[in-house]
Amino acid sequence: MERIINEVYNEVKNRCMMLSNAYGIGAWDHHIELVYKIATANANEYGANYNIVALAALLHDVASVTNKDFTEEHHIIGARIADEILEKYELTEEELDLIKRCILNHRGSRLVDKTTPEEVCVADSDAMAHFYSVPSLLRMVYVEKGLSIDDGAEFVANKLERSFVKLSDKGKELIKPHYEAAKVLLRK
Repeated sequence: MERIINEVYNEVKNRCMMLSNAYGIGAWDHHIELVYKIATANANEYGANYNIVALAALLHDVASVTNKDFTEEHHIIGARIADEILEKYELTEEELDLIKRCILNHRGSRLVDKTTPEEVCVADSDAMAHFYSVPSLLRMVYVEKGLSIDDGAEFVANKLERSFVKLSDKGKELIKPHYEAAKVLLRK
């Protein structure tokens, strides 16, 4: 399984490095790889299958970096792309289904019941990544959105608050120190 994870890791990183990726390599450096690291570090805390979590975390945003037009439905399209990427490997139907469910249910803005520890772990890790990548959020609000200092800080503080609220109890417990520190820094 380690070989499969390494190959998928490289596949997703390569997609992030492509000129067609509207989000640039930052999507890898400041989000996807971070979600992967958080999810795999916390898989045991959630009682989740490490291999499923690793693959789902790597593939959770594959649709967005493949084509910006896929962003709104990236969870749905991403599950299909994951199926295409993973079809060459000898994964069981159960493993494939669980990986796709993790991708389908990772979005905090889509409040769906997560019925497995793997789904909760990946969704929480996606939200937790925001707390580890505050500088990239600040870049987004000040450079890309052109917001004022106060408006940018408020935007980021509100985004982090929404991310925190959507976490499971376990996720809140794990990220709370980072959330509290971010609130102090953003004066919220």
